[in-house]
Amino acid sequence: MDSDKSPASSILIDNEALENVTHFNYLGANIEADGKITPDIRKRLAIATSKLKSMMNIWKSQSTPLKMRILKSCIFPVATYGCETWTLTKKDVEKIDAFEMKCYRKILRIPWTARRPNQTILQELGMKERQLLKNIKQLKLKYFGHVVRHNNLEKLCLEGAVEGRRGRGRPRRRWTQDISDWLGFSVREASILAQDRDGFRSAVWEATSYKDPP
Repeated sequence: MDSDKSPASSILIDNEALENVTHFNYLGANIEADGKITPDIRKRLAIATSKLKSMMNIWKSQSTPLKMRILKSCIFPVATYGCETWTLTKKDVEKIDAFEMKCYRKILRIPWTARRPNQTILQELGMKERQLLKNIKQLKLKYFGHVVRHNNLEKLCLEGAVEGRRGRGRPRRRWTQDISDWLGFSVREASILAQDRDGFRSAVWEATSYKDPP
């Protein structure tokens, strides 16, 4: 893989040069040369939307509890595949939330022209808050705990430093910033806490549980 900001490199295998590309697909996930994850998130949501539309006969059913179970077991996992590697921006979160509400409107057979507040839709489903982003947070936090408890390549990549100077402009959001923002303390403190599985599990539950508005 190669980016526009770096010189082209040549890797030879059996005297055959590998092609330099700006992006490629690996195990169903989009890998971008610039490290941005938004294209992969858009791809996952598009695939999940296609899956949602292919099950129209199910969404016409009268049983809302059944439709919710199918949504959580067949649609949401498609949307969140590989989410442990995501670095979420504000726009990414907005797209994820919008996709989730679209699913709920489909289940309740609410036309897109109906101007209903999202909160009333959640209340009709017996929910206090959206669930999809919560699921993503839990999956990513659990993956973080798994990585820092083992001395392997994943931990080295997470804790290692890259030599050189950062380019001008606003620094890009890092993968670990999600961890510290969600847990409420530094990545170093989170790494130490993760060694205690029960303690870290409680911290993840606290970070992702519903909080009544003040």
